[in-house]
Amino acid sequence: MGDDNVLSSGLSMADLGARIRAERSSRGLSLDRLAELSGVSRSMVSEVERAAKTPSVLVLDRLATALGTSIARLLDEPARDSVVVLRRSRQRVVRDPSGWERRILSPVLPGVEFEFMRTTIGPGVDAGVFSPHQPGSREYVAIESGRLRLAVDGEEYMLDPGDSVCYLGDRRHAFANPGETDCVYYLAMELGHQSMHEKRVVNG
Repeated sequence: MGDDNVLSSGLSMADLGARIRAERSSRGLSLDRLAELSGVSRSMVSEVERAAKTPSVLVLDRLATALGTSIARLLDEPARDSVVVLRRSRQRVVRDPSGWERRILSPVLPGVEFEFMRTTIGPGVDAGVFSPHQPGSREYVAIESGRLRLAVDGEEYMLDPGDSVCYLGDRRHAFANPGETDCVYYLAMELGHQSMHEKRVVNG
């Protein structure tokens, strides 16, 4: 899988791997523990950190979720200006070889776990199942064009242009395009404050 299949806007695999390793180390997590929390194999986590393998968007999302953060924070340094303009050329884009892409529209801010993105899923493409985020998380979706099949904990909702939905982000959720044209939608995600690591420790 080539690097351009997943990441664009200039971030190297080495930079991404270093950021994942730094986030893991700052939380006191071993490779084995991050693999356990994320459901990603230890060998894959190690290869991603060493820039030996390009992760799919789902793998990247599972690692971010296990670290209690967002893909955006793994891709960018926090902005410290009071006004942050993200020109299109500076927006981070992650692409999955199965036929969909996520464009991150929100800046990374210190102490704020929020992500705003524009996603395009090709006709007939299933983007897969995303792991639950930490308790207290919420996601908001608005459809711009095409048709989206959203599943939350296995219950399906068909969404058409102009429709919007809000759901708890600490549920398994999946996105698919059952139509014959691209589906474009906006998704805003606010993460709860309890990390997956803390949740596992508290609940044993």
